Amino acid sequence: MQPCDMQPHRAWAEIDLDALTHNLAIIRQRAGPGTRILLVVKADAYGHGADLIAHHALRAGIGALGVGTSEEALQLRAMGIDLPILVLGTVIETELAACLRMKIHIGLHTLDRCLQLEQLAGRLGVKAQVHLNVDTGMGRLGVPCHRAKTMLDALEGARNINLVGLMTHVIDPAGWSPRTVEQMKGLKAVQAEVTRRGPWQGWVHAFNSATLFTAPHLVGNTVRVGIAALGAATLEGAGQQDLQPVLSLHSQVVMLKDVPIGASVGYGPDFIARRPTRVATIPMGYADGIPFALASRGEALLRGQRAAFIGRISMDYVTLDVTEIKGVLVGDAVTLIGTDREEKITLDQVARGAGTIPYDISCSIGPRVVRLPRERGELLVPAQTAGSSNAPTRKLVNLTQQTPAGTSSTELPLAGDVS
Repeated sequence: MQPCDMQPHRAWAEIDLDALTHNLAIIRQRAGPGTRILLVVKADAYGHGADLIAHHALRAGIGALGVGTSEEALQLRAMGIDLPILVLGTVIETELAACLRMKIHIGLHTLDRCLQLEQLAGRLGVKAQVHLNVDTGMGRLGVPCHRAKTMLDALEGARNINLVGLMTHVIDPAGWSPRTVEQMKGLKAVQAEVTRRGPWQGWVHAFNSATLFTAPHLVGNTVRVGIAALGAATLEGAGQQDLQPVLSLHSQVVMLKDVPIGASVGYGPDFIARRPTRVATIPMGYADGIPFALASRGEALLRGQRAAFIGRISMDYVTLDVTEIKGVLVGDAVTLIGTDREEKITLDQVARGAGTIPYDISCSIGPRVVRLPRERGELLVPAQTAGSSNAPTRKLVNLTQQTPAGTSSTELPLAGDVS
């Protein structure tokens, strides 16, 4: 971020598509030849922008996408994504028909849903594509291992359902562990029962990002990765250290104010100046994904230096102490996550400071934050202000605003609409 490279947005996240390509190559290498990569893009691709990530995954040759809800799957179809899309969670009943018509793969968790799909698919004249979720210990969704035979009996007799895959959900957040080994035994037992009944060449998937990088060998023929593809967390295991962050988060200074000793800043007041302090206000707050817990604890990067959060974080604003940073101007870019010159703030660091996990931070980045793709070093914006990410794009032109002679930085007009 260069000083005073003014942006047309109050807050934006840059989505580095080259980093995504790089990470997917590492994942392919780790997974091995012939392994299907199912890229998980639930929760707006963990806050990165599902449209941008999904369309780039399509160009990168990814084999399938995974989502958490039926609504997410249908939205991707509406964006023109024609890859296989699996709803890993439950599909609400009112969207079942639309999912079947749109050839959405459905996670199968109960016998009742199996019977319902058989009847509905028959009426619609389509085949339901299902992945049997085997509950090997997570305890939330899926069919327990000891009841899998009953479900397979029902599937074997179904005319309008294709068993596309078997899946389970690894419990251990760190990936491979003795408990994971036991889970894989349960999944393999159900797979053996499926193949005992006749030839079957379906998808078998259990590995998430953490398990992929920590397991000594692959189980199944498909891996479900999300956070590794996005380089959004520090994982254990060989190869993970080469993953690159896809997201960086930015805003800009919209006001500068010099406050005297004893002056307060923000609600409470939680901050009282102990020295003459120059305060920079940025138009981002907890509504945009800045954790409230980082009040007076967080940092941002400005002109290649660290600026401490001061005062309470509000819905729309964060205030920074920029007293020791020379030459700060209204319009200067501010980095909340990412790199500025030699300084860096990672998603992991923000999460640790807020006492949470990286997914929580990225998923909390709100819709007021514009997602802008960066590819081959160029920041791109849609040619039109509305529309999906597959709309034509153009380079983003930064307008450098110089301080007019005879004025101070505090007299500059605000950068953007901050009414």
